[in-house]
Amino acid sequence: MPEKVLGVLGGMGPAACAEFLRILARDAPAKDDSQHPKIIMLSDPETPDRSDGLMGLGPDPLPVIRKNLLQLAEWGADILAVPCNTAHYFIDRFRDEIPVPLVHIVEATVEAAKELSKGNCSWLLATDGTQKSLIYPSYAEKVHYHFAKPSEEQQQKIQSCVRYVKAGDMKTAGEVMRDVVSELWRERDIPVTMGCTELPLAYEASGLPLDHQVSSLKALSDACIKALYD
Repeated sequence: MPEKVLGVLGGMGPAACAEFLRILARDAPAKDDSQHPKIIMLSDPETPDRSDGLMGLGPDPLPVIRKNLLQLAEWGADILAVPCNTAHYFIDRFRDEIPVPLVHIVEATVEAAKELSKGNCSWLLATDGTQKSLIYPSYAEKVHYHFAKPSEEQQQKIQSCVRYVKAGDMKTAGEVMRDVVSELWRERDIPVTMGCTELPLAYEASGLPLDHQVSSLKALSDACIKALYD
Protein backbone atom coordinates (compact mmCIF):
# COMPACT_ATOMS: atom_id res chain seq x y z
CA MET A 1 0.00 0.00 0.00
CA PRO A 2 1.63 3.27 -1.09
CA GLU A 3 2.09 5.89 1.62
CA LYS A 4 3.05 8.66 -0.80
CA VAL A 5 0.49 10.91 -2.49
CA LEU A 6 0.72 11.39 -6.26
CA GLY A 7 -0.02 14.85 -7.64
CA VAL A 8 -1.12 14.87 -11.29
CA LEU A 9 -1.16 18.03 -13.39
CA GLY A 10 -3.55 17.39 -16.26
CA GLY A 11 -5.61 19.14 -18.89
CA MET A 12 -2.79 19.00 -21.48
CA GLY A 13 -4.86 17.41 -22.99
CA PRO A 14 -7.82 16.06 -21.02
CA ALA A 15 -8.18 12.78 -22.98
CA ALA A 16 -4.51 11.94 -22.54
CA CYS A 17 -4.65 12.60 -18.81
CA ALA A 18 -7.77 10.47 -18.43
CA GLU A 19 -6.01 7.63 -20.25
CA PHE A 20 -2.98 8.00 -17.98
CA LEU A 21 -5.19 7.63 -14.90
CA ARG A 22 -6.91 4.59 -16.46
CA ILE A 23 -3.57 2.89 -17.11
CA LEU A 24 -2.39 3.75 -13.59
CA ALA A 25 -5.52 2.18 -12.07
CA ARG A 26 -5.23 -0.88 -14.33
CA ASP A 27 -1.56 -1.58 -13.63
CA ALA A 28 -1.28 -0.65 -9.95
CA PRO A 29 -0.48 -3.74 -7.82
CA ALA A 30 -3.66 -3.32 -5.80
CA LYS A 31 -6.08 -6.00 -4.62
CA ASP A 32 -8.79 -3.58 -3.45
CA ASP A 33 -9.59 0.14 -3.40
CA SER A 34 -7.46 0.86 -0.34
CA GLN A 35 -4.28 -0.35 -2.05
CA HIS A 36 -4.49 2.15 -4.90
CA PRO A 37 -2.47 5.36 -4.56
CA LYS A 38 -3.97 8.56 -3.25
CA ILE A 39 -4.07 11.09 -6.10
CA ILE A 40 -4.46 14.84 -6.05
CA MET A 41 -5.57 16.01 -9.48
CA LEU A 42 -5.33 19.50 -10.93
CA SER A 43 -6.66 19.66 -14.48
CA ASP A 44 -6.10 23.00 -16.18
CA PRO A 45 -7.13 22.90 -19.85
CA GLU A 46 -6.58 26.67 -20.05
CA THR A 47 -2.81 26.16 -19.88
CA PRO A 48 -1.44 27.87 -23.03
CA ASP A 49 -0.53 25.47 -25.83
CA ARG A 50 2.93 24.09 -25.14
CA SER A 51 4.02 23.66 -28.76
CA ASP A 52 2.82 27.14 -29.72
CA GLY A 53 4.63 28.63 -26.75
CA LEU A 54 7.85 26.79 -27.55
CA MET A 55 7.75 27.86 -31.20
CA GLY A 56 6.90 31.48 -30.44
CA LEU A 57 3.38 31.23 -31.83
CA GLY A 58 1.52 31.79 -28.56
CA PRO A 59 1.88 32.78 -24.90
CA ASP A 60 4.48 31.18 -22.66
CA PRO A 61 2.86 28.33 -20.65
CA LEU A 62 5.72 28.17 -18.11
CA PRO A 63 4.18 30.47 -15.46
CA VAL A 64 0.91 28.49 -15.43
CA ILE A 65 2.66 25.09 -15.31
CA ARG A 66 4.98 26.27 -12.54
CA LYS A 67 2.12 27.73 -10.47
CA ASN A 68 0.06 24.55 -10.79
CA LEU A 69 2.90 22.20 -9.85
CA LEU A 70 3.73 24.28 -6.79
CA GLN A 71 0.02 24.26 -5.91
CA LEU A 72 -0.06 20.46 -6.03
CA ALA A 73 2.96 20.30 -3.73
CA GLU A 74 1.29 22.76 -1.36
CA TRP A 75 -1.85 20.60 -1.33
CA GLY A 76 0.19 17.65 -0.09
CA ALA A 77 1.51 15.79 -3.13
CA ASP A 78 4.70 13.82 -2.39
CA ILE A 79 5.41 12.95 -6.03
CA LEU A 80 4.39 14.84 -9.18
CA ALA A 81 3.51 13.63 -12.68
CA VAL A 82 2.57 15.59 -15.79
CA PRO A 83 1.09 13.54 -18.67
CA CYS A 84 2.27 15.97 -21.35
CA ASN A 85 5.65 15.60 -23.04
CA THR A 86 6.11 19.12 -24.41
CA ALA A 87 5.36 20.59 -20.97
CA HIS A 88 8.61 19.07 -19.72
CA TYR A 89 10.64 21.41 -21.92
CA PHE A 90 9.34 24.20 -19.69
CA ILE A 91 9.44 22.17 -16.47
CA ASP A 92 13.15 21.50 -16.96
CA ARG A 93 13.74 25.27 -16.69
CA PHE A 94 12.46 25.36 -13.09
CA ARG A 95 12.68 21.74 -11.98
CA ASP A 96 15.07 22.59 -9.15
CA GLU A 97 12.43 24.89 -7.66
CA ILE A 98 9.90 22.08 -7.20
CA PRO A 99 9.97 20.99 -3.54
CA VAL A 100 8.99 17.35 -4.23
CA PRO A 101 10.25 14.76 -6.76
CA LEU A 102 8.89 14.83 -10.32
CA VAL A 103 8.49 11.65 -12.36
CA HIS A 104 9.86 12.88 -15.70
CA ILE A 105 7.89 11.52 -18.65
CA VAL A 106 10.72 11.94 -21.17
CA GLU A 107 13.25 10.12 -19.01
CA ALA A 108 10.76 7.31 -18.34
CA THR A 109 9.86 6.97 -22.03
CA VAL A 110 13.45 6.88 -23.23
CA GLU A 111 14.20 4.14 -20.71
CA ALA A 112 11.16 2.17 -21.90
CA ALA A 113 12.20 2.63 -25.54
CA LYS A 114 15.72 1.47 -24.78
CA GLU A 115 14.36 -1.63 -23.08
CA LEU A 116 12.14 -2.51 -26.05
CA SER A 117 14.55 -1.71 -28.89
CA LYS A 118 17.11 -4.38 -29.62
CA GLY A 119 18.82 -2.12 -32.15
CA ASN A 120 19.03 0.80 -29.71
CA CYS A 121 16.91 3.00 -32.00
CA SER A 122 13.28 3.84 -32.67
CA TRP A 123 11.20 6.35 -34.57
CA LEU A 124 10.22 9.39 -32.47
CA LEU A 125 6.64 10.50 -33.00
CA ALA A 126 5.94 13.77 -31.19
CA THR A 127 4.48 17.24 -31.56
CA ASP A 128 6.23 19.89 -33.62
CA GLY A 129 7.22 21.59 -30.38
CA THR A 130 8.73 18.49 -28.80
CA GLN A 131 10.67 17.73 -31.98
CA LYS A 132 12.00 21.29 -32.10
CA SER A 133 12.94 21.28 -28.41
CA LEU A 134 15.28 18.28 -28.89
CA ILE A 135 14.36 17.19 -25.37
CA TYR A 136 14.13 13.54 -26.45
CA PRO A 137 17.41 13.19 -28.36
CA SER A 138 19.20 15.25 -25.68
CA TYR A 139 18.26 12.79 -22.96
CA ALA A 140 18.65 9.76 -25.23
CA GLU A 141 22.24 10.74 -25.95
CA LYS A 142 23.02 10.54 -22.22
CA VAL A 143 21.96 6.87 -22.14
CA HIS A 144 23.45 5.97 -25.56
CA TYR A 145 20.12 5.72 -27.34
CA HIS A 146 19.07 7.15 -30.70
CA PHE A 147 15.83 8.35 -32.29
CA ALA A 148 15.07 8.41 -36.00
CA LYS A 149 13.12 11.49 -37.07
CA PRO A 150 10.19 11.44 -39.54
CA SER A 151 10.29 13.57 -42.67
CA GLU A 152 8.64 16.99 -42.71
CA GLU A 153 5.61 15.59 -44.58
CA GLN A 154 5.32 12.70 -42.12
CA GLN A 155 5.64 15.14 -39.22
CA GLN A 156 2.66 17.08 -40.54
CA LYS A 157 0.58 13.89 -40.44
CA ILE A 158 1.73 13.16 -36.89
CA GLN A 159 0.80 16.66 -35.77
CA SER A 160 -2.63 16.21 -37.35
CA CYS A 161 -3.08 13.01 -35.29
CA VAL A 162 -2.62 15.09 -32.15
CA ARG A 163 -5.27 17.56 -33.28
CA TYR A 164 -7.73 14.78 -34.15
CA VAL A 165 -7.35 13.20 -30.69
CA LYS A 166 -7.82 16.57 -28.97
CA ALA A 167 -11.00 17.03 -31.04
CA GLY A 168 -12.27 13.57 -30.07
CA ASP A 169 -12.06 12.18 -33.62
CA MET A 170 -10.35 8.88 -32.82
CA LYS A 171 -11.41 7.21 -36.07
CA THR A 172 -9.55 9.72 -38.24
CA ALA A 173 -6.64 9.85 -35.80
CA GLY A 174 -6.28 6.07 -36.08
CA GLU A 175 -6.42 6.14 -39.87
CA VAL A 176 -3.75 8.83 -40.14
CA MET A 177 -1.58 7.05 -37.58
CA ARG A 178 -1.83 3.75 -39.48
CA ASP A 179 -0.84 5.52 -42.71
CA VAL A 180 2.20 7.33 -41.34
CA VAL A 181 3.55 4.45 -39.24
CA SER A 182 3.18 2.00 -42.12
CA GLU A 183 5.16 4.44 -44.24
CA LEU A 184 7.87 4.72 -41.58
CA TRP A 185 8.12 0.96 -41.27
CA ARG A 186 8.61 0.60 -45.01
CA GLU A 187 11.64 2.85 -44.60
CA ARG A 188 12.98 1.22 -41.46
CA ASP A 189 11.41 -1.56 -39.39
CA ILE A 190 12.10 -0.31 -35.88
CA PRO A 191 9.68 0.43 -33.01
CA VAL A 192 7.84 3.74 -32.77
CA THR A 193 8.05 5.83 -29.62
CA MET A 194 5.00 7.94 -28.84
CA GLY A 195 6.60 11.10 -27.46
CA CYS A 196 3.24 12.82 -27.12
CA THR A 197 0.48 11.69 -24.77
CA GLU A 198 -2.25 12.03 -27.42
CA LEU A 199 -0.46 9.71 -29.84
CA PRO A 200 -0.91 6.44 -27.88
CA LEU A 201 -4.67 6.94 -28.20
CA ALA A 202 -4.33 7.39 -31.96
CA TYR A 203 -2.07 4.33 -32.16
CA GLU A 204 -4.55 2.20 -30.23
CA ALA A 205 -7.26 3.26 -32.68
CA SER A 206 -5.04 2.40 -35.66
CA GLY A 207 -5.09 -1.39 -35.28
CA LEU A 208 -1.29 -1.53 -35.50
CA PRO A 209 0.59 -4.08 -33.33
CA LEU A 210 0.87 -2.82 -29.76
CA ASP A 211 4.13 -4.69 -29.11
CA HIS A 212 6.01 -2.57 -31.65
CA GLN A 213 5.46 0.80 -29.98
CA VAL A 214 6.39 2.62 -26.78
CA SER A 215 3.66 4.68 -25.12
CA SER A 216 4.78 7.67 -23.08
CA LEU A 217 1.55 7.31 -21.07
CA LYS A 218 2.40 3.72 -20.13
CA ALA A 219 6.02 4.64 -19.43
CA LEU A 220 4.93 7.46 -17.11
CA SER A 221 2.43 5.20 -15.34
CA ASP A 222 5.04 2.46 -14.85
CA ALA A 223 7.53 4.97 -13.43
CA CYS A 224 4.91 6.41 -11.08
CA ILE A 225 3.96 2.94 -9.83
CA LYS A 226 7.62 2.19 -9.17
CA ALA A 227 8.06 5.47 -7.27
CA LEU A 228 4.88 4.92 -5.25
CA TYR A 229 5.19 1.24 -4.37
CA ASP A 230 8.93 0.58 -4.12
